[in-house]
Amino acid sequence: MANRKTIKDIQSSKGSEKLAVLTAYDAQMAKMLEEAGIDMILVGDSLGNVVLGMETTLGVSVKDILRHTQAVTQAAKHTFVIADMPFGSYQESPEQAFRNASKFLSIGGAQAVKLEGGQTMATTVKKLTQSGIPVMGHVGLTPQYVHQLGGFAKQGKTEIAAKAILQDALALEAAGAFSLVIECTDHNLAEKITQELRIPTIGFGSGTACDGQVLVINDLLGL
Repeated sequence: MANRKTIKDIQSSKGSEKLAVLTAYDAQMAKMLEEAGIDMILVGDSLGNVVLGMETTLGVSVKDILRHTQAVTQAAKHTFVIADMPFGSYQESPEQAFRNASKFLSIGGAQAVKLEGGQTMATTVKKLTQSGIPVMGHVGLTPQYVHQLGGFAKQGKTEIAAKAILQDALALEAAGAFSLVIECTDHNLAEKITQELRIPTIGFGSGTACDGQVLVINDLLGL
């Protein structure tokens, strides 16, 4: 079994090796993904949709993510695991974000957390990374903002909107994020962001130019 990838491994892959990321929510799937050699496992708040039957991810709690993260890390002992920070667990303040994010590492066994948002989250990302918590950013379509966005639709379709997403990406990198999910944007925008950033980008419905791809395991399996 290969050793778990480190932040350094993930960042050094940019421009040379595509990263493969899949979600997992239980020990059995986590073990299968580890045996398949997946680069990173995301314990996504998408569990609200595909496991708990919710219409959105907004009802997922810290307790939900923590329990599923424990299940995944107990089975995938050699794979880099990222815990998704659920809605309401980090938006209030950097201090709130640290209290919750630290649980995902110290109790859940994850190696990093992921949170949504751009420039407004930069201070929070900086607080977490300076406190020893690696952060994966997430721009473009951010499902926790579904009501503000007016639904699940492609983002960055206008020049102004595209520039705003690029600025979000740059702000997260400057704050210390080690990688960045780009969800549901135009291929050209995702490619530009990938070229502008020094950290790896992980595409989700944003074309093939990113440094890696992430999928919800249930979608991949057609479930």
